[in-house]
Parts: sequence; structure tokens; C-alpha cells
Amino acid sequence: MKNKQIVYKEIDHYAETFRSISRSVGNRPELGHQEFFAAELLCSELVRHGFKVERGILGIETSFIAEFDTGMPGPLAGFLCEYDALPEIGHACGHHLICSMSVAAAVGLKAALQAGSLGGKIRIYGTPAEETRGAKVPMAAAGLFDDCDFALMAHPYHSFEKSGESLSMDALQFEFAGASAHAAASPYEGVNALDAVLQLFNSINALRQQTRSDARIHGIIDNGGKAPNIIPDYASAKFYVRSASRSYTNELTAKVMRCAEGAALQTGCTLRVHNYEYSYDELLTNEALSEQFITNLLEAGIQAEQISSGKDNGSLDLGNVSVRCPVIHPYVKVVEDRLLLHTEAFRDAAMTDYALDGMLFGAKMLAATAYDVYADSALLGRIREQFVKQTKQANRK
Repeated sequence: MKNKQIVYKEIDHYAETFRSISRSVGNRPELGHQEFFAAELLCSELVRHGFKVERGILGIETSFIAEFDTGMPGPLAGFLCEYDALPEIGHACGHHLICSMSVAAAVGLKAALQAGSLGGKIRIYGTPAEETRGAKVPMAAAGLFDDCDFALMAHPYHSFEKSGESLSMDALQFEFAGASAHAAASPYEGVNALDAVLQLFNSINALRQQTRSDARIHGIIDNGGKAPNIIPDYASAKFYVRSASRSYTNELTAKVMRCAEGAALQTGCTLRVHNYEYSYDELLTNEALSEQFITNLLEAGIQAEQISSGKDNGSLDLGNVSVRCPVIHPYVKVVEDRLLLHTEAFRDAAMTDYALDGMLFGAKMLAATAYDVYADSALLGRIREQFVKQTKQANRK
């Protein structure tokens, strides 16, 4: 407990700096892969605290990896930074808080490890574009998390919530090519690409009766033709295909693909399919690590009834990390009212002093949880054991 106090004091010592980082990133929102200001601000701060920083990971300009090595053997903890904003509504998902929270946690943990003469490494991953083409996906595929003993981050929210689940996802664009014709004078000379898109929607709607309850298939027509009196020679639709497991999402995607192939065959169109965003795996929360985070919340004075069970209904690029190393993704309270993410109301509330206090509290809880793992080899063993068990079960789903 003594060295956890060092964590808290270190974060408090630099509290105004971390607040300033959040405010600065929040006031200057940047879309995914355009987060040059945020990345520079975070990297500069990490260098100031003695972390070795490498930028432009895998050719992704606004990504980085920062590391501190105690010089002694021990675990390797990864903290994850997100700092991209949403189109038009800015930081309505609170990523300006996530990035400063993870940096603050790493700084606090570094001080405690040095004070306690504990060995190991600390690594901070700067992961751009979580809202679109999340950089965690290629980073995970390249094995950049494989040597992590565990990785953690916390998400701003209107309440405290345990790290839970998320849905695996494929993002598919279907493009149909036909032949244009005058819709009144000679429609029989055309091949209607829009008909193919509509048939795709009808086929998918029929497919829903034979899908599991955790399946989600939803899409839009992003190009339906040029004018009502022209038979469309091109039409396209974008879909998300999701489920609770990667293996079942693969099955669903194959069925949706057959729906598209059937639509092309029925209408005489040609079909092109491609992924317009990265595919995400489901989040595998490491319960041993999650329980330790909850223990720290309780020790800090948060009441058990204030912490809800976690079940993410969306999809996260962190899922791809969770099949590579043990991971948690809890939610921490940063707004006073029950405001929804991705809204202007949440964006505005997430810039208040209350939100910045919540960010600092979240940083302390993340760092304290990581410190517990460094100090307790038995806890690290349970985390590893559960990770192996989880990944085997996920492969069987």
C-alpha cells in the first residue's frame, strides 16, 4: 500500500500537466490518422519523464511506442492511448481523457517501481484512429503486444463499469456494376445495380431468422444512382457484420457474401467486395486483472453498488489486442449526469473540472492495478493462466 501512495502522489504532483494535456487535446480535435498535435504533445511529455519514444510505428504517422526499462527483470505492462476525435462533434467519446489518463498512469507507476526497487518495463502505445481504422489492429497483427504481460486502459463514462465484452466485427462494402439506360424510353437495355443492392438487403433481412441472438448485421446504401430517370449502372452498400465471437462472425460474413453473390446473379450485375475498415476481434477481458482493478476502486472508496457489470455492445480494436495478451477495458465515471457517448452533451461535460478529476482518478486506479501485478507474482500467474484458458475457449466458439 505504501508504494501505491507513491503512485498517487506522483500523479497528483503532475496533475495540472495532465489536466492541461486533456484540455489541449480536447480543444483541438483531430480525426483518425491526423492526430499530429496530440501525438506530439503526448510524446514530448513522455520524453520529459524519461521514456524512450519511437514514432511512426508500422508507417502510421501519428502512432508511437514509449518505453521505460528499470534494468531489472520483471513484468511488462502496456498502457494504451487513444486520441482521435469524431467528425463534427470532436471529442465526444472522451479520447482526450483516455490519452492523458494512460500517460499519467505510466508516470505514476514508474515512480512506484523505482521507489520499490521492482523490476520490469512500462510501455505506452499511441494508437490512432480507434473510431475508424484502429491502429491496434495492425499493431497486434505485427506482434507488438506479444511480449506484454498485460495491457490496460480505461474509458470515460457516466458511471463505473467493469471491463466486459465487445462484439467482433467485419466492415464490408458491396459494389454492384450494371448498365445504364433511359428508365422510361429503354429500361430493358439496362442492368439495374440498385436492384442488386435492394436484393442484398432483402436477402440479409431473410437471413436474420437463422442467426444467433448475439448477431448484428446493419448497413446503409451509400450510392443508389444518379437520377430517377436513369437505370443505375453503379450502386453500393456498406455493412457491419458483428457477433460475440470471431469464429461466428466469420460464418456470418460468409453467409452475407453469398447473399451478395446471389443478388448479383439475379440482377445480372458484377460484384466487388472489400473491407472498408479493419476487422475487429471480440474483447476478452482478463477477469483476474479486472478483479484487481475493482479491488482498487473499492479500496479508494467507490461503493460496490456504484460499479455495474460490463457488457460492451459495440466493437473495439482492443479486441485484437486481447487475443495477444491479457487486457482490461473498464469504464470510469467522469460526468455527473447520465450522458451518452458520441453526443455533444458528453463532449462538453468531458471538458469540465469534474471530468479532469475523474481522469486523474482513473489514472491512479490503472497504475495501482499494474503495480499490484509487479508486486505479486501469484497474481501475474493467475492472469497468465486465465489468458491461456480464454484464448483456447475463444478459438472453439
